[in-house]
Amino acid sequence: MAFMEKPPAGKVLLDDTVPLTAAVEASQSLQSHTEYIIRVQRGISTENSWQIVRRYSDFDLLNNSLQIAGLSLPLPPKKLIGNMDREFIAERQRGLQNYLNVIMANHVLSNCELLKKFLDPNNYSANYTEIALQQVSMFFRSEPKWEVVEPLKDIGWRIRKKYFLMKIKNQPKERLVLSWADLGPDKYLTDKDFQCIIKLLPSCVHPYIYRVTFATANESSALLIRTFNEKGTLKDLIYKAKPKDPFLKKYCNPKKTQGLELQQIKTYGRQILEVLKFLHDKGFPYGHLHAANVMMDGNTCRLLDLENSLLGLPSFYRSYFTQFRKINTLESIDVHCFGHLLYEMTYGRPPDSVPVDSFPPAPSMAVVAVLESTLSCEACKNGMPTVSRLLQMPLFSDVLLTTSEKPQFKIPTKLKEALRIAKECIEKRLIEEQKQIHQHRRLTRAQSHHGSEEERKRRKILARKKSKRSAVENSEEQPVKHNSNNSAGSGASSPLTSPSSPTPPSTAVEHAPL
Repeated sequence: MAFMEKPPAGKVLLDDTVPLTAAVEASQSLQSHTEYIIRVQRGISTENSWQIVRRYSDFDLLNNSLQIAGLSLPLPPKKLIGNMDREFIAERQRGLQNYLNVIMANHVLSNCELLKKFLDPNNYSANYTEIALQQVSMFFRSEPKWEVVEPLKDIGWRIRKKYFLMKIKNQPKERLVLSWADLGPDKYLTDKDFQCIIKLLPSCVHPYIYRVTFATANESSALLIRTFNEKGTLKDLIYKAKPKDPFLKKYCNPKKTQGLELQQIKTYGRQILEVLKFLHDKGFPYGHLHAANVMMDGNTCRLLDLENSLLGLPSFYRSYFTQFRKINTLESIDVHCFGHLLYEMTYGRPPDSVPVDSFPPAPSMAVVAVLESTLSCEACKNGMPTVSRLLQMPLFSDVLLTTSEKPQFKIPTKLKEALRIAKECIEKRLIEEQKQIHQHRRLTRAQSHHGSEEERKRRKILARKKSKRSAVENSEEQPVKHNSNNSAGSGASSPLTSPSSPTPPSTAVEHAPL
């Protein structure tokens, strides 16, 4: 099968979920326009930063592209006269900084391809839809029964994962969806094991897993085909969205959202927990639970995208759980992500921030109990419960599930061992990243405390006290020296010595403990 070329040796696999930060550092006026110099940084390391130069028209173009999200973003307005004045340029620079801050504070917008291309053109200049189409076309040279109907443009949030509506030539009425994805930074399986496990996915049978019709892979990517579901995902149900619409349009600022009924919350939650327990028992890493990865089939939830962890793709909620060192296994990630999902099912929207200090009124206190065990400050600090523990909680323990489909997913022992090693490697990278973030946060807090107004006042008071104490000690020493000089003389009077100058205030800085 002539399906995709091997990636070049040493190819850097970026983690697209690592947050970018941007600071508008300066501006420079040319003959007819002003350019703004922006310092962009990936993650917490200042070494991983670069400068870009953007005009106001570039910001305007970005803003027009982001209008699909339906948000009112605070881009400073255009000005035709006086737009080269120094005061105006300084004011606009502050406005552009605020504009970027608002975008990057939005979880969906901060991960979108439009923003990545704007801030990091070196790493995001490729046309990923075109690349995917080329690779898929190469695959169909040896599999002529499939035919591409149309690209499903931007229906997902991932930059390097693309979707196409498909059909089988001799069954033109049946609609399928093909997903193509590049490798991610957590791909630790050998090429051989990776391809073998991907090809096993169609054999996975479970009442709460969405069936894979066809799957194949090579050293650089994977291609999977599933039946296209007109009803869409659980997120589509909550947001009353159309499955074919772009991700930004569907989920960034929906006009209509509605939390589910209590019985739906109980039933869907129980179904999702059952399939998570099944995967955990099989030693199959998941780590990609969110509402858009749960397909609705009548009143049944079916999990999607089991291939993501095999490809090494980062989780949608990675920037959340990297902040908490106790969420450091794929099992605990699934539980934490289940908390996000349960919150969305309950309130019709994701939480504003995590951890959640207090929860709005819910249909049942049993719902709040589960949310507190997965999203509260205490839970994030002390660690997640197990899936088995969640199944025993009152919200889910009395849910009766009726299904005749027997779960089946046979994984050879050799591949199970490969999955176990890959899972450990994924968790090791996560733990290391969490450690670095924790150390950076401690250092930042110490520096912030050291530079605070209160701390500066405290140091000034200490310095004055030290100066006074030193002055007093010096003044007390003078009589002693005077008397000793008199007693040591031969009776002749000695001239009085002038008191020494007081010691100046200490300029030593007292560092707060790190």
